[in-house]
Amino acid sequence: MPALPWRMLVRDLVLVASTWFVWRADALLRIETGFVPAAIAVLAGTLAALCAYLAHEWGHLLAAKASGAVVHYPERVTSTFLFFFDVARSDSRQFLAMSLGGFAASAIALPLLVLWLPAGALSTWVAYALAGAGLIATLATELPPFFRVLRGGRLPRGFVYRDDAHQGA
Repeated sequence: MPALPWRMLVRDLVLVASTWFVWRADALLRIETGFVPAAIAVLAGTLAALCAYLAHEWGHLLAAKASGAVVHYPERVTSTFLFFFDVARSDSRQFLAMSLGGFAASAIALPLLVLWLPAGALSTWVAYALAGAGLIATLATELPPFFRVLRGGRLPRGFVYRDDAHQGA
């Protein structure tokens, strides 16, 4: 098992580069013509929010690996998830570290969106809306199991928490 999912890293770096190019087009159109087609603005905002999501996921993965947790990588580069956490071969401390890594990455990525994106642009509002929806989804889906495990509960099962390396990967 490789230390990092190199195919996923390349995929995500391509997405980050694509985001930069689309945001550059958005900025140039805004400056040169004062008008940005809605499709470009929506694409730019969507890609920026996707980059924030990817930062969150990489934060989870890097913290999981740093804690010594066992993770499994998806077979397909098109997977929504960067990795699956092996709850049968990892412990509560590793789960908490993995969770905190994603929270920390989001705590860095979201303020950077606010600082870097141009105020008032449609693309910025799209990025804010989607990143905000991602934040709400994170609060709703990741905080409850984190606090349950923190209080001594068992590790969650299902979704990305697997006790079988090949289950749906």
